Amino acid sequence: GVRNRSLLKLVARRTLATQADTDVFAPLDTFPDRHIGPDRNETSYMLSKLGYDSMEAFVAATVPQKIRVSSSSVSDASIPALSEGELHARARELANANAPFRSYIGMGYHNAVVPPVILRNIIENPAWYTPYTPYQPEIAQGRLESLVNFQTMVMSLTSMDIANASLLDEATAAAEGMVMAYAHCGQKKRTFFVDKGISPQTLSVLRTRAKGFGIDLVIGDALKGVQEHISTGKLCGVLVQYPDVDGYVRDYGMLTETVHKEGALVLCATDLLALTMLKPPGEWGADIVFGNSARFGVPAGYGGPHAAFFACSDALKRKMPGRLIGRSRDTMGRPAYRLALQTREQHIRREKATSNICTSQALLANMAAMYAVYHGPVGLRRIANKVHRFTQILKSSVESVGFKVVNEGFFDTLTVNVAPLDGVSADAVHNAALAAGINLRQVDAAHVGITLDESVTPRDLVDIINVFRTSASSPVLTVTDLTVPAELSVPAALQRNSKFLPHPIFNQHHSETEMLRYIHHLQGKDLSLVHAMIPLGSCTMKLNSTSSMIPLTWPQFSAVHPFAPKDQVKGYLQIIKELEDDLCKITGFHACTLQPNSGAAGEYTGLSVIRAYQESIGQGHRNICLIPVSAHGTNPASAVMAGLKVVPVKTLQDGSLDLEDLKTKAEKHKDNLAAFMITYPSTFGVFEAGVQDACRIIHENGGQVYLDGANLNAQVGLTDPATCGGDVCHLNLHKTFAIPHGGGGPGVGPICVAEHLAPFLPGHPVVATGGDQAIEAVAAAQFGSASILIISWAYIKMLGGDGLSHSSKIALLNANYMAHRLSGYYNLRYKNHNGRVAHELLIDLAEFDKAAGLKVTDFAKRLQDYGFHPPTCSWPISTCMLIEPTESETLEELDRRASFEFCDALIQIHQEAQDVIAGKQPKENNVLKNAPHPPQVIALPETEWNRRFQFSHFTYRPYSRMTAAYPKPWLLEKKFWPTVSRIDDG
Repeated sequence: GVRNRSLLKLVARRTLATQADTDVFAPLDTFPDRHIGPDRNETSYMLSKLGYDSMEAFVAATVPQKIRVSSSSVSDASIPALSEGELHARARELANANAPFRSYIGMGYHNAVVPPVILRNIIENPAWYTPYTPYQPEIAQGRLESLVNFQTMVMSLTSMDIANASLLDEATAAAEGMVMAYAHCGQKKRTFFVDKGISPQTLSVLRTRAKGFGIDLVIGDALKGVQEHISTGKLCGVLVQYPDVDGYVRDYGMLTETVHKEGALVLCATDLLALTMLKPPGEWGADIVFGNSARFGVPAGYGGPHAAFFACSDALKRKMPGRLIGRSRDTMGRPAYRLALQTREQHIRREKATSNICTSQALLANMAAMYAVYHGPVGLRRIANKVHRFTQILKSSVESVGFKVVNEGFFDTLTVNVAPLDGVSADAVHNAALAAGINLRQVDAAHVGITLDESVTPRDLVDIINVFRTSASSPVLTVTDLTVPAELSVPAALQRNSKFLPHPIFNQHHSETEMLRYIHHLQGKDLSLVHAMIPLGSCTMKLNSTSSMIPLTWPQFSAVHPFAPKDQVKGYLQIIKELEDDLCKITGFHACTLQPNSGAAGEYTGLSVIRAYQESIGQGHRNICLIPVSAHGTNPASAVMAGLKVVPVKTLQDGSLDLEDLKTKAEKHKDNLAAFMITYPSTFGVFEAGVQDACRIIHENGGQVYLDGANLNAQVGLTDPATCGGDVCHLNLHKTFAIPHGGGGPGVGPICVAEHLAPFLPGHPVVATGGDQAIEAVAAAQFGSASILIISWAYIKMLGGDGLSHSSKIALLNANYMAHRLSGYYNLRYKNHNGRVAHELLIDLAEFDKAAGLKVTDFAKRLQDYGFHPPTCSWPISTCMLIEPTESETLEELDRRASFEFCDALIQIHQEAQDVIAGKQPKENNVLKNAPHPPQVIALPETEWNRRFQFSHFTYRPYSRMTAAYPKPWLLEKKFWPTVSRIDDG
C-alpha cells in the first residue's frame, strides 16, 4: 500500500544519493550506512525540528565545550575504516595465523562438539543472541524456560537443592562461593582453606577477591591439613576440586562431616560431565558446588565466554549470587517464569550486597541447557563413558612403555610421571607432542598432563599414545591395537548410582526435528531486536551486525585453548592488540586490559588497580570511595568488594552532582580518600558541565577518579574519560561496541587506565599478561571472554574513526528528537541549560500515579501490547522510565521511524491514561492496569472476556478487544505478542 510505496521511494532516494556520492573505485559494502539508521536527509530533518542547521551546532549545545576533544582524535586517520568484505578478508587472514593444534591441556577447558542444530539456531540466531536480561517476563518466557532447564540440569547433576542461571566463569564462581562462606559465618571467621588440587587460575582469582574482604587463604592438602585450622575456630570454608586439576578423584565425605561440625562450609569445583559417572557432591555433603558448563556444547574460544554453574543448599539460597529463575503465575492463573529473590542483588542492596554480579552468561547457559536437552541422560552418559574409556586406554598404553600415571582414580585427566624412563623429560614429551600437532599440559619438569574430551577420535587417541611411545623409543600403535579395560577407573565408593535428569524435557527432544521445533517454540515467546527496538536506558541495545558475528564460529577462533602456546595464537594476539590500541585512542588513556568479563567486573578491576597503585606509593590506608546516590548498584557493591567504604554524595534538584557536597566530603576524608566513582554522561541522561571540577576536587584531596563507562556511546569522538579528568574507566563492549547482550550475557568490561596505573593491570598465573606490578587475575582466562572480542574489533574496524564519532552524534540526535516528540505529553525530568539530553532521556510518570494510581509498571506492560520492549523502569528514579534509542534505528518514511512508532505508542498510552484520569475507565480496572493482553486473553469467550481473574468478583473490562490488542493501525500489519498476562515483577 501507501507505506510500501513510501519505502520504495526512500530506498530509491538512498540509492541515488549513494551513487552520486561514491567514488566508483570505493567499496559499496561500507558499514556505517548499514549500522547507522538515519541517512543525511533524515538527519537534517531531525536537526531542523530541534532548531539546528548543522550537526556541529547541535553537538555544541549538547556536549560541554570544555570537555570536547579534537575531531582528529577518533577519525579515519587514527582508526581507518574497512568495508564488510575487507573486514572479513582481514579476519580470515588473522584466523589462519592461529595454528590448528589439537589441545588436551585441560585445566578447566575442553574441546566441545557443538550440535549443529544448536550452533545454527542459537549461537548464530539473533532471536537468541539479541534480547536483554528478562526483566519483562511476559515477553521473555522462552529464554526463561531455557534457563530453568539450565538450573534444573545443574541441580540434578550436582544433587543440590537450588542453582542459579549462571555466573561469569569458574574462577569468579569460586570467589563468589568463598565470600558466601565468609558471609555465612557472620564475617567473623576469616580463614578459607583451598585444596592444592585447584586450578591455578581459580586460585589467582581467589587471592584477588580475598584481599578485598580481608579473608586469609590457606593452600594445602584438604584431606590432611584442614584439622589444624578447625582447631583455631576461624575457619569459614574449605574448597576442593572434584576431579582436581591433576585428575585425582578423592572421597571428601569424612572431610565434609568434620568441617560441618565446626559450622564452616564445604565448596566443590566440579565437572558436569564427570558427574554423570561420579557420586555427586550433594550426596557427600557439599554446601556449594560450581564449575564450568562449557563442555556441554560451548567452544573453548580461547577462554570464553563460558557459563559457570553455581548450586547450593536451600539454607544458603538468600546469599547465593546471580540471577535465579523461579516459577510463578500470571493474572489468569497460568504457570509462568520470572526472576526470583531479586532482593539479594546489587541493584537492591547496593553496598550491602555480597556480590556485584549483574551480567552473567545467559546465552552460553542456554547453549549448555540445550545440549543436555538434546542428548538427554542416556546420551550424556554415553559421552562420559567414551571419554572415560579412552582415558583408561591411554593410561594402560602409557604405562605399558614404562611411564607412571600418578593419579589412580580418574575420569578424563591423567598426570604422567616421565621420570622412570632414563633420558626422558617432560620437555622431550612436549616437543614430541608439538611435532605431532598436539598440546599437552606442562605440569613440571617430570610430569605431563593430558585431558581427553568428546572430540577425541580413535585416531586422535592413537596419536597421543604414540607421542609417549616415540618418547620411550617404542614402536607406534594403530587403532586396531587398542583394547578397552573391563572395569571403570572410578573408585567404587565414588561411582554414581542415582538417576539424573528425569524431567521430561531432557527425555523427549532427541531427534533434530524435535530439537529444532523446541528451540523455535521458545524463540517465538521472546521479544528481541529482530522484532523491535529495545529502548532500555543505560543498556545501549544497538545493532549486533551479522558481519561482526560471522567470524565468531570459525574453528580457527572457536577451537583454541586459552593456554595454547603464544606462537599458535598469533591471529588472536593481533586482534587483541589492535582492540586494546583502539580502545586507548577512544578513551584517551595509556593502557588497557580485556580480562574483566562484565561491566561490574571492570569496576571491581579498576578499583583494585587503584588500590594497588596507592599501596605502591605508601598510601594503602586509603579506603574511602565517594559515590553519587544516583549511581548504578554495581558501583557501591564493587567498591565494597575492593575493600573500600562507601560514602554517598548528593545530587541536586536538576539531577547534577552536588559539587559542594562532593567537596565537603572529599575534604573531610582527604587523609583516607581512595576513589570517586562517577558515570558520564550521568545516569540521569545529561552531560554534566562540572565533571572536570569534580575530578579536580578528588585529585586535590589525594584520591583517584573511576569513570564508569556504561554510557560511553554518547562520548566517542566527542569527548573521552581522560579529558573529563578520570584516571581509569571501564567500557561495556556489550553496549558501546556491539557485542550482543545474549538475554543476560555474555559481556566484556575492559578497563583503560592512565599511565601511572598501567603497571598494575591484572596478570595471570598461566599465561604472562598485565603490568610489571600486576594484581592477581580477575577472570579465569588471561583475556577473559576472548572469542567475543572479535565482535568489537570488527565493529570498530568497519565503522572507522569517523563512523564511530558519527554513531555517537546520531545516538545523541535520536534521543533528543525522541525527547522533542514526547515533551508535550510527558515530564522530561532532566536536561541541560540548552534543553538538551545526552543519549538517553528520563520521563517522570509520578503525575499519573498521583492522579489515577497508574504506576511505571502499568505503562511498561501496556507498551508490550504495542509490540515494544519497555524502557528501563523505576531506575534511577522510582517513578521514571529511562529511554535510550541508540543510533541504529532507521526511518521507514520521512517522519515515521521504528523508534517514532514507539513515540506514537507512548503518546497513545498517554491518552489512555488521561481517559482513566477523566473517569472514562475505572482506576483499578483499565487497559493499563490489565496489560499486557496476550492472545489467550483476547481469544476468551465473551463471558470470560468480561471477567478479570485477579479479582475474586466479576469485573467487566470497559474497553474492546481491538483497543486491548490493536490500539494503533500499524499493529494489524506487524505485532509481537506477549505470551502470558501480567506476572508480579517482585
